[in-house]
Amino acid sequence: MTSTLTVADRRRAALERRTASAAPARSAARVKSQTAKSLRSKTLPARRRPLLQPARQATKSAWTTRGKLGPPPGTFYVIAGIVAVFVMLGLVMVLSASAITQVNVGNSPYAVFGRQAMWAGFGLIGMIFATQVPYTVWRPLTIPLAVLGVGAMAAPFVPGLGVSINGARSWIRVGGFSMQPSEFLKLVVVIVAADLLTRRERGMADPTRTVLPVAAIAGLAAALCLVQGDLGSAIVIGAIVLSVAWIAGLPMRQISMLGFVAIAGALIFVVSSPRRLSRFTAFTDIEAHKEFESYQVYQGLVSIANGGLTGSGIGGSRAKTGFLPYAHSDFIFSIIADELGMIGAAAVVGGFIVLVAFGVQTALAAPDRFGMLLAGGISAWFGVQAIVNLGGVTGLMPVTGLTLPFFSAGGSSLFVSMFAAGLLLSVARRVPRR
Repeated sequence: MTSTLTVADRRRAALERRTASAAPARSAARVKSQTAKSLRSKTLPARRRPLLQPARQATKSAWTTRGKLGPPPGTFYVIAGIVAVFVMLGLVMVLSASAITQVNVGNSPYAVFGRQAMWAGFGLIGMIFATQVPYTVWRPLTIPLAVLGVGAMAAPFVPGLGVSINGARSWIRVGGFSMQPSEFLKLVVVIVAADLLTRRERGMADPTRTVLPVAAIAGLAAALCLVQGDLGSAIVIGAIVLSVAWIAGLPMRQISMLGFVAIAGALIFVVSSPRRLSRFTAFTDIEAHKEFESYQVYQGLVSIANGGLTGSGIGGSRAKTGFLPYAHSDFIFSIIADELGMIGAAAVVGGFIVLVAFGVQTALAAPDRFGMLLAGGISAWFGVQAIVNLGGVTGLMPVTGLTLPFFSAGGSSLFVSMFAAGLLLSVARRVPRR
């Protein structure tokens, strides 16, 4: 049986079908409209933030991870402690050794001590800066540093600027301040040699890529020192370059050849002047030359002998009253041995041994090759300069006018030594803690 639908029923069914099919479209349109309205209500950075958040988080994490440093190793504290003790003891000894002589010439007893304390403050700032800054930032600056170092070595020959002391024109004086450019050149040579041999790691067996550039660095720096009449700085610079080359893995035969050339050049420089030759060979017979060439060494030995085991006490030395020239500078170790005795002198020598030993340990544990060569070169610098100074004071080696690092009066020497110690601490700070 068929049922007939009225027109009204068919119309109602059609309307129901149309309404049912249009509902999903209207729902989607309504959602789209609401989404667009919410996006329009937000600013452009707010809409981009969810997309950029992961990238920003990754970048921040990378910078944070690279900048974070763990607890410093024990080597860091040992080096920092030795340098701090050396600087403070050096200030005390400079005051003790210079006060009387300054009063005798009409100056304040604190004149030399005040300048030394000022440079110690500058050196502390430089050491903290060098410690906090990653040592790798100095690698891109090797060429500018080399240019500045060579330019500074020419400054003592500028009329009205350079000063000649004891036959060596190696000082710059501006107003009441004086500086020795060769001290800064030592620091430049360490950085330049370490960077060169880091980049040439794969060509250590090729003489044209290693030996010749190393010889050029050492030869140019030493020649600049010899032109100024500063044999001591030339010796230290040559030792620095040879030490860095040895640590870098240069064949011993090539290092021996460079050392032979350096010794031959130094001997030629010495014998070229009869006055220089007589002063250089006077240490072989101190007693026979104690009235002239060896007078300073002889008085230094007398001062050391007067100290005995426990010393005469701070301020008790009589040699500094005028018997020992430059008691507060090159021969300050004689005053240390006089006033602190054999115990104090042995402590100073032992401190240098420990400083060099822990510097070598820092070089061996450095996180990269540049850090290894930088730490090794600075350690060799401190060790060689201390040996040359102490050898001259005790009469075992010729007197070359080198300062004792951290102790001798001399602003540029103290500042550069403390800055170099900061570079050594920067390497030690980044050694992985075991």
